Amino acid sequence: MKQWIRRYVGDKQFYKMVLFVAIPIMIQNGITNFVSLLDNIMVGQIGTEQMSGVAIVNQLMFVYNICIFGAVSGAGIFGAQFFGKGDHEGVRNAFRFKLVSCLILTGVGMVLLLTAGGNLINLFLHEGSDAGDLKLTFDYAKQYMYVVMPSMIPFAVIQAYAQTLRETGETILPMKAGIASVAVNLVFDYLLIFGKCGFPKLGVFGAAVATVMARIVECMIVVAWTHRHVEKNRFIVGAYRHFRIPGALCKQIMMKGFPLMLNEALWSIGMSAMMQCYSTRGLEVIAGFNISNTVANLFNVVYIAMGSAIAIVIGQLLGAGKMEEAVDKDRKMIAFSIFCCVVIGSVMFLLAPLFPQIYNTTDQVRSYATSFIRVASACMPLYGFMHAAYFTLRSGGKTIVTFLFDSVYVWVVDIPLAMVLTRLTTFPIVPVYLMCQLIEIVKCIIGFVLVKKQVWVNNMVAENN
Repeated sequence: MKQWIRRYVGDKQFYKMVLFVAIPIMIQNGITNFVSLLDNIMVGQIGTEQMSGVAIVNQLMFVYNICIFGAVSGAGIFGAQFFGKGDHEGVRNAFRFKLVSCLILTGVGMVLLLTAGGNLINLFLHEGSDAGDLKLTFDYAKQYMYVVMPSMIPFAVIQAYAQTLRETGETILPMKAGIASVAVNLVFDYLLIFGKCGFPKLGVFGAAVATVMARIVECMIVVAWTHRHVEKNRFIVGAYRHFRIPGALCKQIMMKGFPLMLNEALWSIGMSAMMQCYSTRGLEVIAGFNISNTVANLFNVVYIAMGSAIAIVIGQLLGAGKMEEAVDKDRKMIAFSIFCCVVIGSVMFLLAPLFPQIYNTTDQVRSYATSFIRVASACMPLYGFMHAAYFTLRSGGKTIVTFLFDSVYVWVVDIPLAMVLTRLTTFPIVPVYLMCQLIEIVKCIIGFVLVKKQVWVNNMVAENN
């Protein structure tokens, strides 16, 4: 038992270090998702069609957000290792790569939504119940999509800056900017959705305007602070003098980062495809998942933050050549993440019936939402381990492995299973959802084997002097 404890449980200093990195990320994501919950509730007070329309567009925006995350993460592998090595020019070049990649992806995403947004929305609209007007839902979704699109530009800039700040040890400022952003979002959601304090009553249109305003505020705070504190952020000095990234480094980032970005894109599209499969059971199912996902995101911040902490801490250790320490701390961080997921998942399971009661919707939607929340809470330890394993593999640059482990698994296993269960069987949607989540046990086994074999223990910046 003592040997087991030494192997999987850290000392006081270890948890202090982990929480120093993870807690600001948890707070930022937690506040963001809490306001998203309140935002969702406010839109839900207008009606089921409005809530479902916004949910569909947010599912499309989710694909874009994850693609941006993939773009910054690919270069971020090198950014963290360069910082661990003490190479500020390397961090600067990684930042340039992130910024250019994010802006290119944003342009592509906006063109796609402008030209094919309506067709994408229609993929989620199916007759499957008596509740909800599909035409009205489509109109609200399209209105929300067109207004919220400008927020994609500041979001891209925020991610390039904030990810680099975290990699260089600055986790507090992105958290503060996130808090300011969600405060703006919350206040103007209330004012513009319901027409309070003399503001016009804009409904879904107002929710989109509030989102754009919040992104702009967050972007201004992050960018201004970074440029005002050049002594702390040495990577930003001369970052805009040119955008010439050394060819060898650019090639390395592309080789490691492209599979990661492709993985994130395919994974997020895969998640949307899964939701599209579920949507064939009717608009009430979409509304139920909208509530469930919003609530689950509030609790998921724990294992998401732990994954980010693993990427930062282990990436820096690998870059500094501390391989044995990286293996030891990674093992303990994974164990800590699973423990946190068991605790948080239990709380989420108990509170599941309370959240859907806040929404102005049907009893069937509330019932679906409660069941979906409970399934997600029961599976949270699985999610926590998969997330930690993914970031462990990614920290050592094993992006091809993560590509196979993550998105390929979704498209080869998860989506075919969801398509068969939703289209070829009459199973109720809740057991279908449960089966689609439990199949992730296989992925956990694969992740355990890959992490245990230490295929990720790799210093990629040793040759970059």
